[in-house]
Amino acid sequence: MSTEMTTTGGPGGGPGTPVPAKGLRAGILDLGDSVMLGLASTAPVYSLAATLGLIVAVNGNYTPLILLLGFIPVLFIAYSFRELNSAIPDCGTTFTWSRQAFGPWAGWLGGWGVALAGIVVLANLAQVAGQYLWLLVGDGSLAENKVLVTGTGLLFIVLMTLVNYRGIRLGEHVQRVLTYVQYIALGIFALAIVIRIVGGPPEGQAFDVEWFNPVGAFADPGAVVHGALLALFIYWGWDTCLAVNEETENPSTTPGRGAVISAFVLVAIYVSVALLVMMYATVGSEGIGLGNEANQDDVFLAMKDVVLGPWGWLIVVAVLASVLSSTQTTILPTARGTLSMGVHGALPAKFGEVHPKNQTPGFSTQVMGGAAAAYYVAMSFLSENLLADSISAISLFIAFYYALTGFACFWYFRGTLRESARNLWFRGILPLLGAVLLTGAFFVSAVQMWDPAYGDTQIFGVGGAFVSGVLLLALGVVLAAVCRFLPSTRGYFLMKNRVART
Repeated sequence: MSTEMTTTGGPGGGPGTPVPAKGLRAGILDLGDSVMLGLASTAPVYSLAATLGLIVAVNGNYTPLILLLGFIPVLFIAYSFRELNSAIPDCGTTFTWSRQAFGPWAGWLGGWGVALAGIVVLANLAQVAGQYLWLLVGDGSLAENKVLVTGTGLLFIVLMTLVNYRGIRLGEHVQRVLTYVQYIALGIFALAIVIRIVGGPPEGQAFDVEWFNPVGAFADPGAVVHGALLALFIYWGWDTCLAVNEETENPSTTPGRGAVISAFVLVAIYVSVALLVMMYATVGSEGIGLGNEANQDDVFLAMKDVVLGPWGWLIVVAVLASVLSSTQTTILPTARGTLSMGVHGALPAKFGEVHPKNQTPGFSTQVMGGAAAAYYVAMSFLSENLLADSISAISLFIAFYYALTGFACFWYFRGTLRESARNLWFRGILPLLGAVLLTGAFFVSAVQMWDPAYGDTQIFGVGGAFVSGVLLLALGVVLAAVCRFLPSTRGYFLMKNRVART
């Protein structure tokens, strides 16, 4: 493990926090690669297919506005990531930055939030990948075979873990192929809808500017909050390009730019596709309508044959490519986060090892892939309903570590906020506002999950999503306490807090 140190710009513009060189392959990714990773990690095709119907069920024709509102706190946190990365381009991202701002405990829990969200969502992605692969075979009935789907999903986790283990360049090549496949298929799908809209199908509806009217939408504030929380999940993932900052050209600037660019591209894709789908299918509750409960799990799957006819399998391929792409990129930040934790002493030193040939976090990648595989298999056979509810709790994990990053940005740079209007807005006001909004989202989401009617399970009279989410977050506190007393990691907690001085 390399112990060479690089120095970055600090909050005051002078010498900053030393970032240990970890042995990763520096400068292998450019801005285009960074944006590609940010877009791929969100699984945009699958995210739209699985979430659009749920948002429509709550917000109806105001769905495009809700997609924009849900983007606002995400954008503010993207600025937090950009600014913190400019000062401390460490692949530990939230872990490293929270530690610098608030001390070792905050850092450890921030790192746990990133890893936890990745491990749990990988179980969901593996399940969907297994189902969609077998939907392409025969009449699709094999997608209902639990053992076959679980085995296939497990195989996908293993394969994508191997891709990440073998090297960042191989992973980037795989990403390009999968991203091209999903976007080409999505483009064909969107073009087919445009052609049918121009042809004037009787079931369609014309565009209405009222869909973007906040006054009408906020007639039901609870629905707006609920929809915005759903939208938060579909934007999650762009921060992957920050986790590979040490492997990117100009690590203090390029990854941050990639994060902001990918965030804007995502909102453009989501809103434009949502508008097209709404105009063609409507938000009705019958047929291919987005409000039809039978379509809410996957609105694209319900529309594919109507829109594409015999070429409907293209959208199945697009979702499969989207899920596989996200599976691979989700392992990237979790492995690099634990790599950084190992290097800084928050985890045993084994986590901080980099494969000498592949220049990847070999041990951390294997552990993250193994943890995701074990969680997926255990939950699949223990209770598929509980698996679904634990996936619903991901919004808690995302809101937790995004909000922590926003607060860390404000606090770390607090001494520089009066130096310029730019610092005040991008290092102070916007990150703080984003963090406050996401903190509110965390508690609103937790209250909703407390309801035993929420989700598919209940435990001791409380919603299973709430219990699994809180238990998994609390597990981080327990693990941190264990590390506090382990001989190999207690030094991390005993170090003097390295908080930026004002």
